[in-house]
Amino acid sequence: MASKIIFPDPNTANDDGLVAVGGNLNVDTLIEAYSHGIFPWYNETTPILWWSPDPRLVLFPQKLKVTKSLRQKINQHYFDVRFDTCFEKVIHHCAAVSRKDQPGTWITPEMTEAYIKLFHAGYAHSVESFYKNELAGGLYGVALGKVFFGESMFFLKSDASKIALYYLVEKLKKMNFDFIDAQQPTSHLQSLGAEEIRREKFLEMLSKALKCPALNGKWTDWNTN
Repeated sequence: MASKIIFPDPNTANDDGLVAVGGNLNVDTLIEAYSHGIFPWYNETTPILWWSPDPRLVLFPQKLKVTKSLRQKINQHYFDVRFDTCFEKVIHHCAAVSRKDQPGTWITPEMTEAYIKLFHAGYAHSVESFYKNELAGGLYGVALGKVFFGESMFFLKSDASKIALYYLVEKLKKMNFDFIDAQQPTSHLQSLGAEEIRREKFLEMLSKALKCPALNGKWTDWNTN
């Protein structure tokens, strides 16, 4: 049996937020990392890299910003939004997204396999926007305690990922989640209401949120149609 990986204190991260190098992406390792405010982010040319940036980007569910045009699409049920019905398709689409100033993808085949295992273990989840019964966008992440750790989003049709995020937030409100960890600052997420907080504050919030038991299992009982 492999020995349990012990992560360094995230407050020992360097200026870029790098905490540790190496290890593995086993289910237990990922849960241990997220529980300490640490997440993997690397590419195929590097070993596994573990991060805990300062500041940290978070989205409090009650602070999600919904534009008038987006609200209209939501009210019109423009997309059929589902939970955990095609996690593998979502993560593969996220891996294929081309990102500015980022050659290749950080969602490597190794990462993909690891999060699929995390999904089957009941910790990872996807939110999927369908248009005319075709997958049009979505997101995936990890749920522990009362925190959702957002990992990646994609869209093939305008607003599909934003509406997936809206329904995720609505679900998290009903489940009394404290916040979404959006990890690193992006203008896109900040335009939707995400805000930066110091790592020290983030770790305090995380510790409190993880005192609630994790709700394992699929979320397919919360589809919109």
